[in-house]
Amino acid sequence: MLNLHVSEKEKVLLMLLPFWTPQIPPLGIACLKSYLICHGFDVKTIDANTDANLNSLYNDYLRSLKECIPEEKRGNYYNVAQDVFRNHLNAFLNFTYKKRHLKLLNSVVSKTFFIELPLERLVELDDLVARFFHQLESFILNVLDREKPSVLGLSVFQDNLAASLFAFRITRDVFPEIMTVMGGGIFASDLAPGSPNFDMFLAKTPYIDHIIVGEGEIQFLKLLRNELPHRGKLHTLNDIDGQLLDLDSAPIPDFSDLNLDFYPYLSTYTSRSCPFQCSFCSETVYWGKYRKKAAARVVSELEQLHTAYGGRLFLMGESILNPIVDDLASELSSSGLSLYWDGYLRVDPCVIVERNAAKWRDAGFYRARLGLESGSPHVLDLMGKKISPALMAESLAKLAGAGIKTTTYWVVGHPGETEEDFQQTLDFLEANAENIYEAWSSPFYVYASGQVGSNQWETQRLPLYCDQEVDSLMLQTWYLDCMPARDVVFERVARFQKHCEDLHIPNPFFLYDFHKADERWKMLHETAVPSLAELRGRRSSSSVAGQIV
Repeated sequence: MLNLHVSEKEKVLLMLLPFWTPQIPPLGIACLKSYLICHGFDVKTIDANTDANLNSLYNDYLRSLKECIPEEKRGNYYNVAQDVFRNHLNAFLNFTYKKRHLKLLNSVVSKTFFIELPLERLVELDDLVARFFHQLESFILNVLDREKPSVLGLSVFQDNLAASLFAFRITRDVFPEIMTVMGGGIFASDLAPGSPNFDMFLAKTPYIDHIIVGEGEIQFLKLLRNELPHRGKLHTLNDIDGQLLDLDSAPIPDFSDLNLDFYPYLSTYTSRSCPFQCSFCSETVYWGKYRKKAAARVVSELEQLHTAYGGRLFLMGESILNPIVDDLASELSSSGLSLYWDGYLRVDPCVIVERNAAKWRDAGFYRARLGLESGSPHVLDLMGKKISPALMAESLAKLAGAGIKTTTYWVVGHPGETEEDFQQTLDFLEANAENIYEAWSSPFYVYASGQVGSNQWETQRLPLYCDQEVDSLMLQTWYLDCMPARDVVFERVARFQKHCEDLHIPNPFFLYDFHKADERWKMLHETAVPSLAELRGRRSSSSVAGQIV
């Protein structure tokens, strides 16, 4: 393991590798760059997700797999198919013999879509993965040779884990003098510290020198200055005595290195963590204490970002806007800025106050992303949501009536969800279809640790893959030995999607789909916010607008 003081004259390279699916440029590495630059370091950021060749292979893979999935099993296909794709990438990296990882690929598909693939399709998918890694290798080596960094830091999530590990391996083999550092959201889910996945991961990744979990700005700076305790390669908030970043004094994100034409949004953030404790969520476990910026500070950041990069549409990159939404709207209204902002909003009594929705819309609130999760009071109670279907319906009506887009997120198959509970969700969709801009469903996922409800499910948790399979997949997938059964959960996801299609509720993935969703919204609501095309003023150069997870 490399432990060294990095001179401010040496370069720090921060990268985000494919595939990052949200609609914003990589906010994490943009925040790290601005923070480290303020402390004198030379930092370069690179986003490989904008590479056209890599994206083309990704799209080819999803199309090829989709051709083999029966329509009745394609519920929220582009979300569920990510499980197959990322597991295939990991299997390809860790298996020497092709026949063995093709067998494992077929196992992954059968446990995700509950079908078997013909050998010729397995080979076709595997060839696409081989081409992806070949293209990625050229990309990474070209970047490292051009930039000549002393430190390589990668921001890692579920869907770019394999590409990130591949980059770390190449770096260690070709440029062993470079210090390698890993951080990112994956440590809030699949690789939560203390979980079986994490322990196995540590043993299998000697080419990663340091792992940072939580408050990346403070820990990364101390790491570069060699000020962290030498307790191995894992660094957490305990290593900085729980110190939290002062959000009001943090510099604004630096997107200057990135191709912003690829993304429909710019981004900043108003807070970290969450004041609520939903059972399936990892936000509070990962970030700890909730804290927020002053509304005036946020407006100042939006103005600076707009001046620097020209965008008018922003996605706030945090879990919830409720504690600041009203103050933010007031500040923006008085500022005279003509900007639009989008973010996650919790259904609560303030949302159903009619003057609030109108005020927020006038101040540029563009889209409210609502974690509704279920139409069943019983399931909402199991989740600890502390909301009701009646409050959900009234919130949708008030927001949509003001013209604000309403993106809704749903968790299908939470432990204890009955068929009657699920039918209540479908009934809710039908009753409120015209007030829903889009609907995203996800099967319930459980992790060994990191979720609010992890401990309560421990005795019911079972591994999906055998030990030999996990040895190549790098990550175990877990499910619960309870009702509803796993196959029932995925069957319900498919029924959810079909029901939305019948109700003409969109589930957009590609940029064209968002344009169609905007047309529908304008037809339904006279006060609708401008379309994505109107705000961008030009079509994105990318074929993928990005999936919201």
